[in-house]
Amino acid sequence: MSSLKITTRDATTGPVLEITGELDYAGAPELRALLAALTLRPGQRLVLDLAGMEYCDSSGITALLAARNHALAARADLALAAVPAHTLRVLGIVGLDQVFTFHRDSETATRP
Repeated sequence: MSSLKITTRDATTGPVLEITGELDYAGAPELRALLAALTLRPGQRLVLDLAGMEYCDSSGITALLAARNHALAARADLALAAVPAHTLRVLGIVGLDQVFTFHRDSETATRP
């Protein structure tokens, strides 16, 4: 098992959260707490870079939805970058591929 690590950096479009490890029942509260403390301005884009994410369960998907709701409440945008194939498949099965915006990497997602 690999624990969750979240690294935050700023891009010209807004904050980028690089998620590494397992976004699961044990790690999802950490992402949700970080989001609660994250200030977004209208028009910014919050990017969740999932290139290093090894596993995502239903708690993780709920945390991704919480990130989307946090962005929408701030009148900001949310983009998911480098979503692993297995997670992308699950998001498609439950219809969330119609809700999230996807980019192949964080560099693409942070272009104005």
